[in-house]
Amino acid sequence: MTRIDLPYQLFDADNHLYETKDALTRHLPKQYEGAIQYIEINGRTKIAVLGQISEYIPNPTFDVVARPGAMEDYFKHGNPEGKSRREIFGKSMKAIDAFRDPVARLKVMDDLQLQRALMFPTLASLVEERMRHHPELIHAVIHSLNEWMLEEWGQDGNFVHSDRIFTIPVITLPIVEKAIEELNWAVVEHGAKAILVRPAPVPGLHGMRSFALPEFDPFWKRVVELDVLVTMHSSDSGYSRFNAEWGGSSLEMLPFQTNTFAMTNQWRPVTDAVASWVCHGALTRVPDLKVAVIENGSAWLEPLLNQLSDVFKKAPDGFGFQDPVETLKRGLYVSPFWEEDLQRLSEVIGVDHVLFGSDWPHPEGLAEPARYVHEIKDMPLENQAKIMGGNLARLLGV
Repeated sequence: MTRIDLPYQLFDADNHLYETKDALTRHLPKQYEGAIQYIEINGRTKIAVLGQISEYIPNPTFDVVARPGAMEDYFKHGNPEGKSRREIFGKSMKAIDAFRDPVARLKVMDDLQLQRALMFPTLASLVEERMRHHPELIHAVIHSLNEWMLEEWGQDGNFVHSDRIFTIPVITLPIVEKAIEELNWAVVEHGAKAILVRPAPVPGLHGMRSFALPEFDPFWKRVVELDVLVTMHSSDSGYSRFNAEWGGSSLEMLPFQTNTFAMTNQWRPVTDAVASWVCHGALTRVPDLKVAVIENGSAWLEPLLNQLSDVFKKAPDGFGFQDPVETLKRGLYVSPFWEEDLQRLSEVIGVDHVLFGSDWPHPEGLAEPARYVHEIKDMPLENQAKIMGGNLARLLGV
């Protein structure tokens, strides 16, 4: 591993843990027993949600995983040879302690030159979409996962470990009162500095609806009172239903299978989620919200801002006569992919709103997160320091 001479500390906005098989069920009330199951099929372990086998994550035990950064060349140079996914991923590896234990992870973070990191779950991204018709169950499973993360990745009953690992509890929103209860539990009782909310319409007893509608204002106002960062990490947002209608295929999102139609609109979920913040008014009604979009890149941002500017010109009353572009630039933070034009992003949204994230140890990320600095080496040192950790430290107050 190559060490880089760094004049500033790195605060990674996108690290991941790998869950154990009991992560979703260890604290699940007995009445929901059987909602999540692991079953053996042809010698492979699969996860079943409400009796339906899911292929969303091909190996949900995470005992064997793709190597960190296995797809670096793919994302930087594409795939002109038409390699298969297996060829792109290369040789897999057995899970190491650092994927599942915070003490071991701290040692690896030292090797990776990471002073601090946000720690996101991995398996959590499949829960809400596959339970969308059962809001009470969603809340129960998400709380069970949060309890597991607190036990396994927290320290002394706190979601922050050694002031270096900031584990991010998930907050699901179907029932607003329960969401506020979970928020208070995570932040007030257990010291969470940030929360994870799915970038997708919220399932409920009467169907789906935007998280930015007025019914959710009590939740967002409580978020502001607690001075918590809202993160929206890439997830299964349910858009595979629309892709399936075009392709006549499975309704389930299969991120590790090639689907060129889905690839052409892969930023539709995050585009709609961010647009909803201003089109449905939450960032206007609750102007002090801080929202960080993680592992969704930034290619969608400038086209969206241009579109919002055009809509505002034609229908300013629809935004309460407040410019949606300026509203977003005030409250939105973006963690771009390392291979994108980071200088241009800094110009579009402002360097104070750009966050370094490596996606370690996922194959889509960087094997050596510190190499991210090579992508911004021509920026002023002050701006580099902001992107590589200063901005996130300020947002979390650390």
